[in-house]
Amino acid sequence: MSETPPPVGLRTLSRLGLAIAAMGALIQLVLGVYYLAMAHSPAPEDLPVGIVGTAEQRAQLTAALEDGGDFAVEEYDDAAALRQAIRERDAYGGVAFAGQQPTLYVATAASPSVANLFKASFTKAYQDQVRQQVDQLVAAGQPVPAENVAALTAAPPVEDVVPLPEEDSAGSSLGFVIQALCLGGSIASLALGRLRGLTERSTARGLGHAALLVVYALASAAVALLAMAMFGVGKDADHLVLFGGLALISLAVTASTAACVALVGPAGSLLGGLYFTLGLIISGSSIAPEMLPRLGHAVGQLLPPGAGATVARDAMYFPDASTVPAFVVLGAYAVVGLLVIVLTNAAANRTRAHRLLARDADADRV
Repeated sequence: MSETPPPVGLRTLSRLGLAIAAMGALIQLVLGVYYLAMAHSPAPEDLPVGIVGTAEQRAQLTAALEDGGDFAVEEYDDAAALRQAIRERDAYGGVAFAGQQPTLYVATAASPSVANLFKASFTKAYQDQVRQQVDQLVAAGQPVPAENVAALTAAPPVEDVVPLPEEDSAGSSLGFVIQALCLGGSIASLALGRLRGLTERSTARGLGHAALLVVYALASAAVALLAMAMFGVGKDADHLVLFGGLALISLAVTASTAACVALVGPAGSLLGGLYFTLGLIISGSSIAPEMLPRLGHAVGQLLPPGAGATVARDAMYFPDASTVPAFVVLGAYAVVGLLVIVLTNAAANRTRAHRLLARDADADRV
């Protein structure tokens, strides 16, 4: 019979409880500071915008927008070129002048918050300009045209080049999809990792583990598409690209997490948790990357959640945009992760074979 372990003393139990409480409070503090630092007050950081107009109009507006580093202004020949740049995600929006009449172009599908920022800023600037014209006419004793008076209260012309569909009017669906993929992938990595203890490491086991991760990634993408279809999200998307992107997101998360476990042991499973707790907030799925601090923007797009959000958004709303860099990031995590899984198992198999051969050789000498 196994002996019953001695009971833990009340003092020891209290110390352990206090240590756990202190650790929990510290983790909460770190996460709270991190989340607030990244997202408590999103502000543009070199947000790409376009402008169409005369040299004087471009110079005046560019100087105003680029002051402080909030916006990065690109000039376009005409409104059609600006619209295409927005569709290719080279710009979040922009202003095109037809004479003295400006029109604002936005893409709500790229980021509702950025589109609202453009609308608010543009409306204010537009009405300030009209007010200055009215003041100049009044000061000169000239009559104020009725259209100028109406412009003070009317909304300026705005065109949404890539609007969000009614089924996703808030633009939050993408964030939920990426969140589900990352959480599901992290759980799958842990569950599949538990199977490692049932057999010894070998090349066959490594290949089997890698194959299971690929199968899970395909199933994960199919389930994600099914859930999206139930709510009409992404119905006009390039479904082949979207399916491949979702599968690659899942594989990037699971393979890299499993590889980390293979290299450092059970503690490596924390990588999946870091994707979920730290990577999602800077992924750009809920907050436009250019609205994050520069470091968060740069790091976020180099992690599976960030690259995955870019691939999924472009497949859903921006088919003209290039997704090559994001696919390269996801592919790197997936391929390197799978290689590590196979090679660590093969190396362990080879080491065990060498030990058996050495032991047999020692036995023959005896």
